Amino acid sequence: MKDGVYRNTCPRNCFGTCGILSYVKNGRLMKVTGDPKHGYSKGRLCAKGYASTQFVYNTQRLKYPMIQSPRGSGNWKRISWDEAYSIIAGKIIELNQRYGSNLASGYNKFSGNLGFLHYAVEGMFNSIGPHTKPVGNPCALTGKLAVNQAFGHNFSSNPEDMSDTNLIVIWGANPAVTNVHQMKFIYEARRSGAKFIVIDPIFTRTAEKADVYIQINPGTDAWLAFGIAKILIEKGIDDEESIREQTIGWDQYKHYIHHQIDLSDVSKRTGVPMEAMEVLAEFYGNLKPAVTWNGLGIQRNDRGSYSISAINNLVAMTGNLSYPNSGLYYMHFDIDHFPQLLFNHQGPVHPNITKSREIDISNFSKYALALTEPPLKFLWVASRNIITQDQNLKSWHQLFNQLELIVTVDLYLTKTAKHSDIVLPAASHFEEEDLNVGYWHYWLSINQKSIPPYYEAKSDLQIARELTKKLNELSPGFSNFPFEKEPIDWIKEELTPEIMRQYSLTSYEDLLEGPHKKIEIAHSMSDSEKFRLLPSKETVTEQLQSENLKKPLTYRLLTPQTLLKIHSQYELVPWLNQEQTEDIIELSSTAAIQHGIDENTKIEIYNQHGSIIGTAKINPTLPNQVVLASQAGNNPINQLITQTDDKGANGSSTFFYDSMVNIRKWREKNV
Repeated sequence: MKDGVYRNTCPRNCFGTCGILSYVKNGRLMKVTGDPKHGYSKGRLCAKGYASTQFVYNTQRLKYPMIQSPRGSGNWKRISWDEAYSIIAGKIIELNQRYGSNLASGYNKFSGNLGFLHYAVEGMFNSIGPHTKPVGNPCALTGKLAVNQAFGHNFSSNPEDMSDTNLIVIWGANPAVTNVHQMKFIYEARRSGAKFIVIDPIFTRTAEKADVYIQINPGTDAWLAFGIAKILIEKGIDDEESIREQTIGWDQYKHYIHHQIDLSDVSKRTGVPMEAMEVLAEFYGNLKPAVTWNGLGIQRNDRGSYSISAINNLVAMTGNLSYPNSGLYYMHFDIDHFPQLLFNHQGPVHPNITKSREIDISNFSKYALALTEPPLKFLWVASRNIITQDQNLKSWHQLFNQLELIVTVDLYLTKTAKHSDIVLPAASHFEEEDLNVGYWHYWLSINQKSIPPYYEAKSDLQIARELTKKLNELSPGFSNFPFEKEPIDWIKEELTPEIMRQYSLTSYEDLLEGPHKKIEIAHSMSDSEKFRLLPSKETVTEQLQSENLKKPLTYRLLTPQTLLKIHSQYELVPWLNQEQTEDIIELSSTAAIQHGIDENTKIEIYNQHGSIIGTAKINPTLPNQVVLASQAGNNPINQLITQTDDKGANGSSTFFYDSMVNIRKWREKNV
């Protein structure tokens, strides 16, 4: 690689998708800065971005392919890439011969490394014909479906416009930790006089900076939105005829609010005083333009769809879908407008099987265990760390015992990798080429290969090219993956004439000069569009009445993101982990008194699925019924998270925040 400055894009599952300038000397990454030509991140990075050199040159990064025997023993042996490919290809071919198809082979991949070329995993499996694959989105699907139901399509306003609004209502999001670049637009609006409201069960870093903080009981967001709507309707809606024209179902919605919503009941359920509801209603009624941000957290329970819909309704009825610089924020899915040629690669036709076998990713292990004819026997894991992220870990361990070969591709020997037979070292984003589009902002950017691979690390695309070639060497015609195509070929093919027009590109080379923004964004609803309100006793009230009243345990377990990690990513980077926080369990002052717990003592939180030991931190701002714990770490909190029914199957996010626990002092057991 030549010395110089390269353009990279952070591919982590983050709102920023930041532009990076990488400074390379003698083939080594010397430092990184933000790319000032990126109109959203504007030359800034978060702490994780600035720690990129430690992330890339970490002594704990995987250097070579390795095999472990027996599985879980820690008895690792270095092998060559050709040996790894031969073992993996041999197993896939043998399973095909045993069962007459590739349905016994599958993968589990999600969002640890975003970018068009990381769809090489999907393309690789597509290239062998019908197989077993995950579908869905454990993080955001509930909210996406609710937004689509309301608008008939994907909708999320332009985040830079937030600086020119008069009211910002953030509902269940914490951008001071999870979306730091958005804070500058919030601050710009506040300097111009905008009011800033945060609604959250937790007094977050973002809430600390708000004009008004409203603490709400977890999972009751729909009730609060309906309560605000009732206050506004009772006071009289300005230009009600326009709202009736712009929406579908206004009269039914108004009737539902009037007859089914009782404000004293709303206050009791949400924990929000009437005075606070009056203040929020006054802001929504009088301040225009206003923006509302639906956070991912509010849709991670079995009432999330109703919460998102109720908040959407509130935005629509206050006219904040048509004012300039007003809007509704969730996240967008503009990646679906690209051809996604790797993801959609068409494999060979099977004589008897028409399509791949799909499993809901939110409950993958449970459904995989139920598969027969054939059972799942081979699993490829990429861009995720199952053992620290997924729920239902007991069923995952059962599935691991059933599998004959587990392959994990990662930069580090994660907990999931330690449960694998073969681990393959993945390239960092500085060691590969890619194309990236954000899911919060609307900027498209290139990722250049700026440094040589770390030892023998390879990109997902390079692995797909080489493994499919090995499959065809051992069994001619087994895969139809176009392994001769280079990364730049895939990137250029994503830039169709329509995409080029939307992003004002004349050629691929334009992206080498800087990121480009989409020119057509749904800032507001068009005159021809109608918003679909969701008012129905059958679809709302009955669902809301349940509210986990039958849960036997006392405390709701919340596990929000932290500032210096994304799940388990970056937990081995020294700059970001100077303070030990992973074993901290936060509880309210009331809960501490009830259980006789002092600050910094060891406690145990537990439910029917297991227990976690940690150090107590008494948080006087925490609701009495909430316990907070960090994700990932040495003793992952997701051991206590499970989804026992099928409410989330094939149509929702994972209900991480429905998990209930109890608390007790920890007493060391006699050995």
